[in-house]
Amino acid sequence: MYVYNVNIMATYTSSLPDKLLKRLAESAKELHLPKNKIIERALEIYLVELDKARYAASFRQYKDDTDMLALAEEGLTDYYKEWKEHDEAS
Repeated sequence: MYVYNVNIMATYTSSLPDKLLKRLAESAKELHLPKNKIIERALEIYLVELDKARYAASFRQYKDDTDMLALAEEGLTDYYKEWKEHDEAS
């Protein structure tokens, strides 16, 4: 049986300010990484932060909704219970 790990990549072209490109080049040289890998990782981190912001905004949106707060608290209680059981098993 053969297993192939194929990463399909698209080419994307963009313009960046010279100052930012210079910092990117310096970081790439210092870290011995290709510039595209630094950009890829930075974008991944940024997108996670956007997801976190959306998640936090949804909590703020429903802060006065007692039904939504009860659901959230119930979910957190279940999560804490599972976490505690996992921690005790380790």
